[in-house]
Amino acid sequence: MTPTHLGKPSTLPASPEEAVLDYVPNPRTGRPYLVRFTAPEFTSLCPVTAQPDFAHLVIDYAPAATIVESKSLKLFLGSFRNHQAFHEDCTVGIGERLFAEMAPLWLRIGGYWYPRGGIPIDVFWQSGPPPEGLWLPSQDVPGYRGRG
Repeated sequence: MTPTHLGKPSTLPASPEEAVLDYVPNPRTGRPYLVRFTAPEFTSLCPVTAQPDFAHLVIDYAPAATIVESKSLKLFLGSFRNHQAFHEDCTVGIGERLFAEMAPLWLRIGGYWYPRGGIPIDVFWQSGPPPEGLWLPSQDVPGYRGRG
């Protein structure tokens, strides 16, 4: 579990498939707790028009044996800048990949997408019911009114 990015120069991967996510041992095993990553400037490309799409992503997870290293997650999310996919594919794909590789106790992702064709699209995915006793804060991203 030696991180490939931490403390080293790293370039933005050309695609999500090429991105390497690093995981490190969970320093607080034995009790459920929540980790939240917020990416308010996530971008990808529309698969039809190739125009940029923007989202505010909120990723919550309860770690098991490992946690995701934040620099590698930032590079993974940045790799979507030239990736063409629908909002649903990006949001659910990010959640499924993190869940499959990290194997947390629980994970959810909210993709709060800015309007495309005048309609904001919000996409949500979670791995299943949260662990007993896990505190779940609201994701607190307002319905579209300029997405603050």
